[in-house]
Amino acid sequence: MTDIKLTQFSHGSGCGCKIAPATLEKILKTTGEKKLFPQLLVGNESKDDAAVYELNSDTCIISTTDFFMPIVDDAFSFGAIAATNAISDVYAMGGKPMMALAILGWPVEKIPVEVARQVLEGAKSICDQANIPVAGGHSIDSPEPIFGLAVTGTVLKQHLKKNNTAKTGDQLYLTKPLGVGMISTAQKRGAAQPDDVTEAVRIMTSLNAVGEVFGTLPYVSAMTDVTGFGLLGHLLEVCEGSQLSAEITYSKIPLIKNLSHYASKMIYPDNTMRNWQSYDGKVTGIGSESLLTLCDPQTSGGLLVCVEENHVHEFERVAYEHGLSLKPFGKLIEKTPSHITIVA
Repeated sequence: MTDIKLTQFSHGSGCGCKIAPATLEKILKTTGEKKLFPQLLVGNESKDDAAVYELNSDTCIISTTDFFMPIVDDAFSFGAIAATNAISDVYAMGGKPMMALAILGWPVEKIPVEVARQVLEGAKSICDQANIPVAGGHSIDSPEPIFGLAVTGTVLKQHLKKNNTAKTGDQLYLTKPLGVGMISTAQKRGAAQPDDVTEAVRIMTSLNAVGEVFGTLPYVSAMTDVTGFGLLGHLLEVCEGSQLSAEITYSKIPLIKNLSHYASKMIYPDNTMRNWQSYDGKVTGIGSESLLTLCDPQTSGGLLVCVEENHVHEFERVAYEHGLSLKPFGKLIEKTPSHITIVA
């Protein structure tokens, strides 16, 4: 079983499996009158991380699901990454996870079921860290290995964070460095350096639990997590939902160490270019390297946090108290023809 390389059994990797933003928009487009549910506070309309349903005047339920094909070869790590990624959607709304259901698709004739057990064990290890049970799930025999979770959480209504409530002047923060898509692609091609793979797995299995803390901060205007659409794609969702634009400084964006090595060799996931095609024309200042890094589909990426300008020092202190040393990489401005402007 140690010789089995899971990434060789799938055509995609992690959140790089996601359907491109422009294609997804066509799929979700509906015609005719849509039935309204007043207690559904967050649904498909805002392209947010999870659905939010108001139980009463104080408490809301958060519901989300996320699953994908292997992004790493190791089964335990695959399960752990998939679980971390799914739970992140609850944290990105400022919530607290309650329980999870497993989603497993497995090619039982190709890969031993013992490997699937390792995937589940990896997921359980992360759920244990988040202090939630894997309470059940569903499995099917599928052509390619697929794994993920459906996660339920709660949040006080006053602490709910959305991706379309940002304000002019908000400073932009990212809690994890970019680049895991490029490194996972390098691993699949046999071109990744072992230390880089180790670092990427560490990043992808680090829970975004600080999102629950950020949810309590009134000066955090908006929040989301960065996954398959890359930093530019998810920042565009914030800008378009909030009717704003963004100015970002590329040199201030956190990147995984040694990422330029893979960029120089043009190692990147297929979805990088599909991402770019979806928002080409909305971004100015893109370069050869920044296109690969800022459009890189992230799996279990960091939180993108919008913070009121006059509270940045307070926010950075709170982040530091929770093990994060953060600095802004850009800001939100009044809407301009170019949704995002990148400077060196």
